[in-house]
Amino acid sequence: MSETGRHADVPEEILPSERETAHEGAVATADNPFADPGLPPHEHRAQDIDERAAKRSERTVALLFLVSMIATVGFIASYVAIPIDKIVYIWPIGHISALNFALGVTLGAALFCIGAGAVHWARTLMSDVEVADDRHPIEATPEVKAKVMADFQAGAEESGFGRRKLIRNTMFGALALVPLSGVVLLRDLGPLPGTKLRTTNWKKGVRLVNQSTNLPLRPEDIAVGSLTFAKPEGLEEDSEDFNEHIAKDALMLVRIQPQNIKDKQELAWSHEGIVAYSKICTHVGCPISLYEQQTHHVLCPCHQSTFDLADGGRVIFGPAGHALPQLHITEKDGFLEAASGFAEPVGPSFWERG
Repeated sequence: MSETGRHADVPEEILPSERETAHEGAVATADNPFADPGLPPHEHRAQDIDERAAKRSERTVALLFLVSMIATVGFIASYVAIPIDKIVYIWPIGHISALNFALGVTLGAALFCIGAGAVHWARTLMSDVEVADDRHPIEATPEVKAKVMADFQAGAEESGFGRRKLIRNTMFGALALVPLSGVVLLRDLGPLPGTKLRTTNWKKGVRLVNQSTNLPLRPEDIAVGSLTFAKPEGLEEDSEDFNEHIAKDALMLVRIQPQNIKDKQELAWSHEGIVAYSKICTHVGCPISLYEQQTHHVLCPCHQSTFDLADGGRVIFGPAGHALPQLHITEKDGFLEAASGFAEPVGPSFWERG
C-alpha cells in the first residue's frame, strides 16, 4: 500500500510531520522508535476556573454523602420495623420479601452514594494536572522521602480536604454511619435464650409417647435390649414448633436388668429396669441412635461420644463434656409417665448453664 493510501483517512493535523511538533518531547527515530512523545497541553475544567462551578460540585458531593447517611438510617429502621414474613408486590420483580427488598435498596444506596460522591469529588475538585516523573531506584533515599511527603501535602492541599469543610464533614458522617449496618445485622444472632434452654415439655404427669407409633407407652412395650424413642404427650409432628421442641424433648428408653444398673439414682429413677435418658448428645446436640445391647452403651454418630446407660449415662469416650440427663419416670394407670422434669438442662453446655 502506498503512503498516500495509508494516510488517506487520517486528518492532516495529526500526521507525523505535524504531530512531531505538537507536544514537547523526544521525536521518534529509526534508532529510538519508542521515544517519549511528551504530554498534551493541560485542559482546565470548569471547576478550575469558576468558583461557582466548584461550589456546585461541592454541594453535589455533600448531597451524595447526605443521601448515604439517610439510606443507612433507613436500613436500620427497615431492619427493626418491617416484619420478616411480610411479602409485597414490586413490579417487575413480583412478590418478594419486603424486608429483603428494603435492606437491599437502602444498603445499596448508602454504599453507592459514598462511592459516587468520592468519584465526583476526585473528578471535579481534586487536582487533575498531569505530572511526569522519572523512574527511580527501589530504595527510598532521604530526598525521595522528602519529595513523597511534599507531594502528599500538596495533594492534600489541592484536594481541598481542609478547606472544603462541608464535603469533609458529610463524608465523615457517611463513613461513620455505614458500619452501623453491619452492627445491626448482629441481631440475626437471635434474642438471648433466657431460660428456654433449661426447660423442656417434660414435667410431672406427662405421658411418654412412642415417637414411631404416636401411642402412649406401657412398661411391657419396652423389651430388654431394645432402644425406644419417645416424646412428651401433646407434642405433634405437624405443629409449627415441633422441631424446636423435639430438639430438647427427644427421649430414649432401654430396659436393663435392675441388678445390672450401677448408679443408685438411676435405679431409683427407673421403673422395672426401664431407664429414660435424653437423646440429645451433650457435645454439640446430635441425636443419639446407636445402642450396644451387651454393654448398654450408646454412641453418638457425629463425633463418637459414648455414654454408659447402666452407669448414670456418664461419658466413657469422646468429646462430650458431661453425662446424659436422666428423666425420672413412673407408671400410672398402666402407662409410663414422667415423675418430674429433667434435673438439669439437656444437650450441650452453654454460657448461662453454670
